[in-house]
Amino acid sequence: MTHTVVASATKEIIIGFDQPFCVIGERINPTGRKLLAAEMQAGNFDTVKKDALAQVAAGATMLDINAGVTSVDPNATEPGLMVQTLEIVQELVDVPLAIDSSVTAAIEAGLKVAKGRPLVNSVTGEMEKLEAILPLVKKYDVPVVAISNDETGISEDPDVRFEVAKKIVQHAADYGIPAHDIVVDPLVMPIGAMGTAGQQVFTLVRRLREELGVNTTCGLSNISFGLPHRHGINTAFIPMVIASGMTSAIMNPCRPTEMEAVDGANVLMSNDPDCTNWIMKYRDHKPAAAGVASTATEAPAAGGRRRGGRAARQRG
Repeated sequence: MTHTVVASATKEIIIGFDQPFCVIGERINPTGRKLLAAEMQAGNFDTVKKDALAQVAAGATMLDINAGVTSVDPNATEPGLMVQTLEIVQELVDVPLAIDSSVTAAIEAGLKVAKGRPLVNSVTGEMEKLEAILPLVKKYDVPVVAISNDETGISEDPDVRFEVAKKIVQHAADYGIPAHDIVVDPLVMPIGAMGTAGQQVFTLVRRLREELGVNTTCGLSNISFGLPHRHGINTAFIPMVIASGMTSAIMNPCRPTEMEAVDGANVLMSNDPDCTNWIMKYRDHKPAAAGVASTATEAPAAGGRRRGGRAARQRG
């Protein structure tokens, strides 16, 4: 059975087919968050601290740490910000961390200060990236996320994305990095733009498990990009992709319905023995209150129309 081990200074987590789904909290990422980017550039980490605590309290297994603020020269600023952010977060929470950057210098700077066994996020199939990142992965003996794109870009053909993943696993083996330390991101396409995106990823995840024996991850909310009420799509996607064999995802754990889908899938996949986690977490749940609220917004009004205003578009 494939086990990818990640760890903080005090806690070890196993990502695997026979393990509870690994929720990698996505919130510490200034991409698309102008206020957070400005705060981090100014040396203000109040939001970072708040997001770290909130995600762990909501049930995150790990936290993804990205310090890629917009800058004229990211190579000059991102390594320092990555170090600052990692040091602050790992003193605040005890979960394992993922070092998330496209800048090699930032990844290496993060690896030098990270405690335990962090996950490197990420390497692609581009030869330049493979030759830059894989030696660091070997040197620090850490697992890595392998994203299924290369010099040709992101293919809409799932067979091409599988071959890119296979190439990365093979190159990693040349460096002495075992397949169990490769967590493949097969790339989830937006279902609103590609109607077969869900079926593609389900098939890809099964192939990656059965043919390469690797764990998998994804940017979960990519599936709903561009659609209204994105969290409804995300919530439906979670148990389906878990049933296909996906073992982790970078997602927002502060969305209760999405975390309920994760917890329910763990029960149904026999990764919550005796339903222990489910019972402990939800035994005091008040479904009646939620039912009353949903009735008020979903009951059809006269003429067959629904009461209430038009649903607001939400961001993931």
